[in-house]
Amino acid sequence: MKKKEQIIELIQLNEDLENYFSNTIIPQLFVDADLILRKFTPPAMKQFDLKPEFIGMAIQDIKENFRFPTLIHNINSVIATGKILEKEIQTTDLKWFQMNILPYHVRNENRTNGVIITFVDITPRVKDLKEQEKLVLEHELLLDTIAHDIKNPIVVINLTMELIKNFEDKNSDKFRTLLQNHENSLIEIKKVIFDLTESRWGEQRYHAAAELIDLPNIIEDVRMSLAPQIIESDVQIKQNLKVSEITFVRRKLRSALYNLINNAIKYTPVSRSSAILVSSYEESDYVVISVKDNGIGMTAENQKTIFEKFKRISKSVEGSGVGLYLVNTIVTQAGGKIEIHSEPDKGTEIKVMLKKNEIVKI
Repeated sequence: MKKKEQIIELIQLNEDLENYFSNTIIPQLFVDADLILRKFTPPAMKQFDLKPEFIGMAIQDIKENFRFPTLIHNINSVIATGKILEKEIQTTDLKWFQMNILPYHVRNENRTNGVIITFVDITPRVKDLKEQEKLVLEHELLLDTIAHDIKNPIVVINLTMELIKNFEDKNSDKFRTLLQNHENSLIEIKKVIFDLTESRWGEQRYHAAAELIDLPNIIEDVRMSLAPQIIESDVQIKQNLKVSEITFVRRKLRSALYNLINNAIKYTPVSRSSAILVSSYEESDYVVISVKDNGIGMTAENQKTIFEKFKRISKSVEGSGVGLYLVNTIVTQAGGKIEIHSEPDKGTEIKVMLKKNEIVKI
């Protein structure tokens, strides 16, 4: 009787599993410990061009359908360790997925009897985040150019006008016309600057208000934006967040972290395993967000100029030299400050110190 009850229970569990796999909207696979494909959901069939006859086949024989070279290695790793694997992957058809591989535990036997693999298409999100970073960079640089570069000619015009005013024959029509035209030009330039910095961008400034931000969420956005570089460099990004929430402008904080982590990746030699640690904690009146790498580091001389516009410490690394300048501008304009600790060939730590507002500890 007991055996019959167990069979009924097993049939019921199998029915539940069949119903789940038939009705879920997420692409999922069930692969057993022998790497045999046992089940897949209809969205997985559509996403990876799977056919009903693939059930019972070795995953090795149909791996090309998934267009991800290390899939079998990842499955074996989860079966061996019993630990969940979560990672962003790019398939050979250039799509991006959030892939989660969960061990399928047989609890009464205390063993892993396969894995359940979930794929979530994040291609649109990756593209959107990249576009956002591009727009933020262009926006900030445009405002900075207006605020700094265009103001310099105005100073020159002012000085020139002072010289004109010292002309002896100030009663001549020619002099008065020249002076009037000069003053009109100066007024027009000032109006242009006002229109661009105050009127045209006024609405955007209003919307770019500080808000309570979830820091892990911002870091995840940055990881998604930099997914190609992270995969190519095989970089390990770890977190030690003692402060999880901070009040700041979302796009500015994301842009600052994007540039810091991007730099940490770029300035780590391919000859070593790249490791980046993102930390957050309170220190005096500040919330500190630290990005520490094990890259090439820099000299004390380079540290003095690294936040200048177009300044780069290595010509062999791709870049425009505006990333750290932009980070410094964002932080200092918000009343914060930046500290840098670095030694050649021993890595770099950059600390972004933001004025403490409403924060929440983890």
